[in-house]
Amino acid sequence: MKIADIKTFLGGYFDSVELAGADDIEITGPAKIEEAVAGQVSFVSNEKYYRHIATTGASLVIVHHKAPLDDAAPGVSFLKVSDPYTAFVFLLKQFSASRRVAAPGIAASASVALSASFGRNVSIGEHAVVGERCVIGDDTVIGPNTVLLDDVTVGSGCILYPLVTCYDGTVIGDRVIIHSGTVIGADGFGFAPQKDGSYIKIPQMGTVQIEDDVEIGANTTIDRATMGSTVIEKGVKLDNLVQVAHNCRIGADTVIAAQSGVSGSVKIGRQCLIGGQVGFAGHLEIADRTSVAAKAGISKSFTQPGQAIRGVPAQLMRDQLRQEAQVRGLGEMKSKIDELEKRLQELQTSIGR
Repeated sequence: MKIADIKTFLGGYFDSVELAGADDIEITGPAKIEEAVAGQVSFVSNEKYYRHIATTGASLVIVHHKAPLDDAAPGVSFLKVSDPYTAFVFLLKQFSASRRVAAPGIAASASVALSASFGRNVSIGEHAVVGERCVIGDDTVIGPNTVLLDDVTVGSGCILYPLVTCYDGTVIGDRVIIHSGTVIGADGFGFAPQKDGSYIKIPQMGTVQIEDDVEIGANTTIDRATMGSTVIEKGVKLDNLVQVAHNCRIGADTVIAAQSGVSGSVKIGRQCLIGGQVGFAGHLEIADRTSVAAKAGISKSFTQPGQAIRGVPAQLMRDQLRQEAQVRGLGEMKSKIDELEKRLQELQTSIGR
């Protein structure tokens, strides 16, 4: 794409796109600003990276309208927009090639039940299994060795990468992406303790419902409900290695980073930001727009929207940071106390004489 073409393209998403520099240079692909070379496009959205504007080898850099360009590297063109990060994402989509997950049509080695039904342009990969009464929507791709047990519904425009397993009764909406190794609908962790110390398995009779535009990372697990449904609402993004237990509900447009674990019957609100390795105790409620720092341990509900929480056990971030600062000062505090005790002992000895 020529820079002029990129300017026109981004003009379809932003009210104002300003160009500083030449517009006839051909751009062949994207790159990080500190690694870019001639012919490549990069971006800067964080002020701490403004220093690279003076040294980058990129031919085009996307920046904010207020970015300082007085010391810009010679020969570099700049496109100014209100959100450089999102603008760069749009460009990445233009330059990225789509992955080939499965060839068009149904592979000869796939095992497909006669009662299954398909929309238009469905692709079923090698050695995939599609169970009885499954329904798969238009333009959906089922990767090699992926297994859909009986009565699974998959909407239109979905991609299930290789080695995904969907247990019976799973319902998946439109435009859902599920990465390799993920298991949807396994039994919830439910066992009734007995007097002799043994456990009786509680039947897991519910399902999993995944709404539209969800993306689920590799090796993530979402358990079926004991009764009713475990629900992943529209637009949720789950990272790799996330565990969602039975009867949870994850609110729309919430994102959860890798290795986080959500215990049973937890309700997480809309547009929450959950860091990596966060652990949730069971039966909690997390309000909309809650931000949770990495490695937090959530042992109680937070029902006021828009809060930031942190620590183990988790509490409001401002309180936790204050306590953390106090803990860092304990060594100095102990030294002062030791000195005071020494002086007190000397004073007592002097009075005793």
